Amino acid sequence: MEKITIITLQNSFEEFAHQEEGIEFWFARDLQKLLGYDKWENFLNAIDKAKEACKNSGYHIEDHFPEARKMVKLGSGSERPIEDYKLTRYACYLIAQNGDPRKEQIAFAQSYFAVQTRKQELIEQRIPLQERFEARNKLINAETELSKLIYERGVDDAGFARIRSKGDEALFGGISTAEMKQQLKVPKARPIADFLPTITITAKNLATEITNFNVRKDDLKGENNVATEHVKNNTDVRSLLLKSGIQPEKLPAEEDLKKLERKVKAEERVIADRSKKT
Repeated sequence: MEKITIITLQNSFEEFAHQEEGIEFWFARDLQKLLGYDKWENFLNAIDKAKEACKNSGYHIEDHFPEARKMVKLGSGSERPIEDYKLTRYACYLIAQNGDPRKEQIAFAQSYFAVQTRKQELIEQRIPLQERFEARNKLINAETELSKLIYERGVDDAGFARIRSKGDEALFGGISTAEMKQQLKVPKARPIADFLPTITITAKNLATEITNFNVRKDDLKGENNVATEHVKNNTDVRSLLLKSGIQPEKLPAEEDLKKLERKVKAEERVIADRSKKT
């Protein structure tokens, strides 16, 4: 995300921030526009999901989603009340987490509401972390889908592991998963993707999504056929990276995503505790 975009979005979000009894909040109707939702009904679905997440985390919904009524003028000059909420920073964070991160304003909001400071530098640092989490989750979903698809076509879990390893070897230019783990100092029992940079995770996901598509389209059956397809797709993705001067096997490891996930969960608790009234 470009710096000018971050500055513009930050100014927009801060323009609509309010304070009440020392608690920062945003009106839901304002946040709807900031996050790019056209219809209130669609935004209410996001609010409901966020409420459920709040409850599941052990916090009181009413502390973070208090209802508010607004009076709006009608064409006739009369007024009528409309539904609204006063959303704490934690509530806004949960709503953003349920949004589509491909939208710039939602990707920004996920980091903006996650930090307790308005320093632009910290928001900028948080955005790449959110992007890495999102890429990893997409890869998990794609690999889960591949595992299901090939199980239906006669390939067991051990076969899936071999197919994935062959794909890795093609992506990393002939270096096996085990060798890459050793090179990146990844514990043997941990998935290598938890230590890869976003670009490599995205590359693995793209190759896996193409494999999923072609397995369905061509009704590929058996380990050998699926492995051949997966190796081809990883080889093609590697070629694409090389054209841009990127050698995935030469990229350094990044911080363990599981460790970062625990850190983010701790940050969420801080946001929630500081957002509610005492």
